[in-house]
Amino acid sequence: MSMIEIRNLTKDYGLSRGIFNIDLEVKKGEIFGFVGTNGSGKTTTIRNMMGFIRPDSGSVYIMDHEVNYDTTQIMRHIGYVPGEIAFPDIGDGDAFLKSQAEMMGLKTMEYAKYLINKFKLDTTANLKHMSKGMKQKTAIVQAFMAEPDILILDEPSTGLDPLMRETFVDVLMEARQRGATIFMSSHVFEEVEKTCDRVALLHNGKVLDIVDMKKIRHNEVKTYKVGFEDERDYQNYVNLNLYITSKNDKYMQVTVDIKDAQVNEFMKVLAQFNLKYIKEVKYTLKKYFLKKISEDNEK
Repeated sequence: MSMIEIRNLTKDYGLSRGIFNIDLEVKKGEIFGFVGTNGSGKTTTIRNMMGFIRPDSGSVYIMDHEVNYDTTQIMRHIGYVPGEIAFPDIGDGDAFLKSQAEMMGLKTMEYAKYLINKFKLDTTANLKHMSKGMKQKTAIVQAFMAEPDILILDEPSTGLDPLMRETFVDVLMEARQRGATIFMSSHVFEEVEKTCDRVALLHNGKVLDIVDMKKIRHNEVKTYKVGFEDERDYQNYVNLNLYITSKNDKYMQVTVDIKDAQVNEFMKVLAQFNLKYIKEVKYTLKKYFLKKISEDNEK
């Protein structure tokens, strides 16, 4: 079942700025990542999803309701963290969270209190005087505290320190465990790799690819860096030209790409040489994305 559908969404600001023919769907219970370079259109897409701006063409459906026509009904099911946080002039964090709870019709603040404690958030601080990190934590608590069916998060961990980012990931996974559907833009590739089921790669306002994270986490082609103890062994291996993708004569080092089925054969060959080291280079979403951008730029 799809909880979010984006169909041919276009918002053209001119001079190749905006988003163009965005097409994707997010399944129920899925954590869907949305990554891209600065200015690639992530926030524009999310603002369209929230009904804050209208597209030039295309549409967004959330829980089978078109956003621009059923906004009020849809918003009851969504928790939202904006990319730019601007709180109302309402006093401290306590007053803000209580006002939000009343708007949502929350009967208890127990889960909000759990989140406040987990994020070590001082809700007695004045909203206008909060640090960036404190504001971010307050926005996260507000988005999650009603345990909504859908979470739409625009760079939600921006401003959080590494420890709080780990806390955020814990809360994200708890939401997923209870069945929430999560759409999250982020520039933190490690965070996306750790949490997401699928990721859309956005560049120049267009989706280059939607990748299943299993493909990244369990890539069938492994990359190794191999350093040799002496010049002779290094040259002998280079002459074999076995799986080599690059080499560094100064450091007597080669980089090789090998399919899983070829690893045993590769190790048997290496046993004939005196090695200084061999280490696997982890395949990452960032590497995959940079490769896709490079291919797109060459078109």
